Amino acid sequence: MAQANSVKSIIYALVANFAIAIAKLVAAFITNSGSMMAESIHSFADCGNQGLLLLGVKNAKRPPDLKHPLGYGKTVYFWSFIVAIMLFSMGGLFSIYEGSHKLHETDGLSSPLIAIGVLVFAIIAESLSLAGCMREINKVRGIRSYYRWFKETRQSELMVIFGEDIAALFGLVFALLAVTLTMITGNPIYDAFGSIVIGILLLIIAILIGKEVKDLIIGQGVETTKYDAMISLLNEQESIDEVYNLLTLQLGSDVMVAIKARMTPQPSDTELIHAINKCEEKFRRAFPEVVWCFFEPDLKD
Repeated sequence: MAQANSVKSIIYALVANFAIAIAKLVAAFITNSGSMMAESIHSFADCGNQGLLLLGVKNAKRPPDLKHPLGYGKTVYFWSFIVAIMLFSMGGLFSIYEGSHKLHETDGLSSPLIAIGVLVFAIIAESLSLAGCMREINKVRGIRSYYRWFKETRQSELMVIFGEDIAALFGLVFALLAVTLTMITGNPIYDAFGSIVIGILLLIIAILIGKEVKDLIIGQGVETTKYDAMISLLNEQESIDEVYNLLTLQLGSDVMVAIKARMTPQPSDTELIHAINKCEEKFRRAFPEVVWCFFEPDLKD
């Protein structure tokens, strides 16, 4: 099965967002645009978020120890949740505050064409970043819609990048529309409303990401398609009469599995052990992400 390279998506988004953030910040000071300032803070927050995701991915690879016998794989879920909080506060709430503050100002924009040029550049860069993220998602999405993949994926870091890129792209479009209307009409209220709309969008994305990551932190099994494939493989084994139960737990990129099954009669206890070991070997070969596999032979569920 193909694997999505989440680290590649994170690094690409980090480089793109840093360049965009600098350009937006300069344009915000030149144009006095609230929408542009909101977008600048959003991009800088995204850079910090992507740094945290890289930290989470790195720490998740630490080997198991006595305090954490199942490893540190779920570390990436913690940092993904922190990113959702930052997106909610530094991105969404700040943008709404900035827009509300600008509602009481009467000064128009300075050099709006600069803001428009920066926003067009940012839209192109974010589109490329989103396209790269979607290429990685398509490796594992199958026939599912992007929304269904978002709800079902266990790769929280890739889910966060996808959500951030979507929010960034739509936010940029709103900012471009707000700046353009402000330039045409001379009324700064459009710029202020643009900042508020961007903030609301970021809050919605942050809440959606936070909800999905919360479920991963609590503990989720593997995706449904992978679970069905595991059951099918076990049922194909001649040494297994019936699979009573299959429990899985996603631990970052690693998986823990517990199998309870009725085995076919074996000549001896030794032969039974060999049959179980052979099943586990085939199972791990088909699903290399399974790091822990516990097999319980039984006569009833």
